[in-house]
Amino acid sequence: MIHATFSDAGAQPADSDLVTAAARCWRQARDRGEAVQPCLARLLAARDRALLTPAFDSLLLFYELALGRPIRPGAAAPSKDERLLLALIEGSRGCDGLGCSRPLAEVLGCAVCSARAMLAGAAAGPEAARPSRG
Repeated sequence: MIHATFSDAGAQPADSDLVTAAARCWRQARDRGEAVQPCLARLLAARDRALLTPAFDSLLLFYELALGRPIRPGAAAPSKDERLLLALIEGSRGCDGLGCSRPLAEVLGCAVCSARAMLAGAAAGPEAARPSRG
């Protein structure tokens, strides 16, 4: 398994709102029987983060599988499920304590790392993605 280290890998306060909004959008689309990626893409594009769509889709799918039930969204404040998701992304909580199988915890861990990397890349902006000319 390959692991990457990001100095700023955890979710930042602005990311918390984005993660919560994405989780709610994803869950609402699933509840309505709609494809989730178009819903997520619209939400994220409005925040100039459409590139995060597949990372959030897989993260939320594996998160629900690890929970063994649908995510319970919050209303005005983040729900317990949303706070746990944020803790996973921030790195203050590990995937192995969710009560799911070890292989599922490992897959969820990979999805969390992918989401962290994508969030860090999005926070760095388009300039960071350009190769340097040296």
